[in-house]
Amino acid sequence: MRWLIHYLRTSEGVILTTTLLLCAAITLANPVFLSAANFLDLVRDSITTGIFALAVYVALLSGGIDVSFTAIAATAMYGTVKLFALTNPHAPLPLIFLVAAVIGAILGSINGLLIAIFRLPTLIVTLGTLSFFHGFLLTFLGSKHITDIPDAMLDLSRSYLYRGRLADGSLFSLPTTSLFLIGAIVLIALMVRFTAFGRYIYAIGGSEIACSRLGIPVARTKFLIYVLIGLMAGITGIVHSSQARVANPFDLVGSELNVIAAVVLGGTRITGGHGTVFGTIVGVFLVTIINNSLILVGISSYWERCVIGALILLGAGVPLLLRRLQARRTPTATHAS
Repeated sequence: MRWLIHYLRTSEGVILTTTLLLCAAITLANPVFLSAANFLDLVRDSITTGIFALAVYVALLSGGIDVSFTAIAATAMYGTVKLFALTNPHAPLPLIFLVAAVIGAILGSINGLLIAIFRLPTLIVTLGTLSFFHGFLLTFLGSKHITDIPDAMLDLSRSYLYRGRLADGSLFSLPTTSLFLIGAIVLIALMVRFTAFGRYIYAIGGSEIACSRLGIPVARTKFLIYVLIGLMAGITGIVHSSQARVANPFDLVGSELNVIAAVVLGGTRITGGHGTVFGTIVGVFLVTIINNSLILVGISSYWERCVIGALILLGAGVPLLLRRLQARRTPTATHAS
């Protein structure tokens, strides 16, 4: 019982409680929210945001940030689809994902070099590359929608892990693309918990100076972090394009706020060194619920940005204020003793 009370006081516990209470409130207002069809819709709509959030989680955990992941994803997705649509529309799916992942990793390595080697601020670098990558995409690769995507991507979009039928005859489903989110969750959780690379990420987020003194390869670790983010972004771009059945160069870019909100709300500190994969996924579902379910309770979708912005302020600001209050009390308690 004490463990439960302690957990509910943590950032992760607070966001989990908030999510459950919000679900209960929406269900009372509209019972449709609790239906299997709506739940699977929420899972499907969380796939792209979820994989992106796990990538941003790694960046924030190290004490940095990346806002260029959407531009990397859009560039890798559009370039890959256009390449195979023109040269080999019957290419196998693994090859398509491999090319997109390589393009994403190369673009991510540009961020990594500027941040790790030249020691430029992560926010400035990724803001710059966000604009540069997307501008490069629209200028040199194209600005038109590609509807004749490769056959393997179409097959993926038509593949389902589960399909059901409602009483009115309409279908609902859990797409196979949800496996990519599940795989990303498992791999990132194992990486940060059981690998030296994951421990280095936590340590750098805690104190980069201490890591340098301990002999931890800070520059190499930072470089690999942004290569990993680029790789994940490239894969996410293909997943998104497969679900949409179109390669749209204007997709994804602009969704950074929702992704960062999900990670921050999940308890990952913007100062680095603290956060969990579970909390990040809970944050993703909370943001998805807000984006998709406000209309169920009769709230205008225009309120979406207001709610997301307020939650970011609360998620990032409250933990900082609590730590400041605790820091002020500690010297007082020490002096009194």
